Amino acid sequence: MPELPEVQTVVDTLKETVLNKEIIDIEVKNEKLIADLKVEEFIDILVGSRIENIRRRGKYIIIELDTDYYLVTHLRMTGRFVYCKKQDEDDKYDYIFFKFRGDDELRLGSKRKFTRTYLVDDLSEAGSLTKLGPEPLSDKFTLDRFKEIISTRRGKIKPLLLNQKFLAGLGNIYVDEALFISQIHPLRKADTLTEQEIENLYHAIRQVLTEGIKHRGTTKWDYVDASGQAGSYQNYLRVYDRKGEECNRCAAALEKIKVGGRSSYFCPQCQKQEE
Repeated sequence: MPELPEVQTVVDTLKETVLNKEIIDIEVKNEKLIADLKVEEFIDILVGSRIENIRRRGKYIIIELDTDYYLVTHLRMTGRFVYCKKQDEDDKYDYIFFKFRGDDELRLGSKRKFTRTYLVDDLSEAGSLTKLGPEPLSDKFTLDRFKEIISTRRGKIKPLLLNQKFLAGLGNIYVDEALFISQIHPLRKADTLTEQEIENLYHAIRQVLTEGIKHRGTTKWDYVDASGQAGSYQNYLRVYDRKGEECNRCAAALEKIKVGGRSSYFCPQCQKQEE
């Protein structure tokens, strides 16, 4: 699933290509991607509207229209936006085509059809968008704020960091990377972390997300940005998907376990579990 750096990269490439464009037609090949609206209503509301702004909240992409509507998309596991020419050959997994004046269009695809796009005039109606926790790269997300929100938590740290209501945008890859940098085992309980470990984790979270954006995301499977380009952060991962390889800090063999049903990669020497 695209995480914060991947979604931010998609937003950045969409801004470069479709900002201020008017939607003149829409073709829908699979209505499953559209949440809560009939296809006819979805098309009727969108046609004639102009894209005024594009931004991210957590893992959601928010396209603001000049009609006071929002097109809000959660890509989920295999979703993608691709900007291309109308004459370009369709991918069989492209299901919604937003057509502009001229010869260009924006396509929304989803190999596994889990992607959901909402067309709303109230953002509280777009899935869980308004229930998200703080943005970890926001200036408002200070170390003191992190200490505050973690202070009452008792559960395992890995599932906590994946909880979008606790902190927005993190997923499996970047949580594993942040826990490795801060030398915290994924099974550690949040209430056992020391002040120094909490500070280290705060900085590690911001570090890996910033690195991920710099390298335009992680492409391990399907992810590409809106120009069709893959990310490169997979070349810099320290632990994720590296089971059996050497730790780049201590040379121990990296391990993989399940935590909260999710695969978790860590170093057994650098990230010791509590006794």
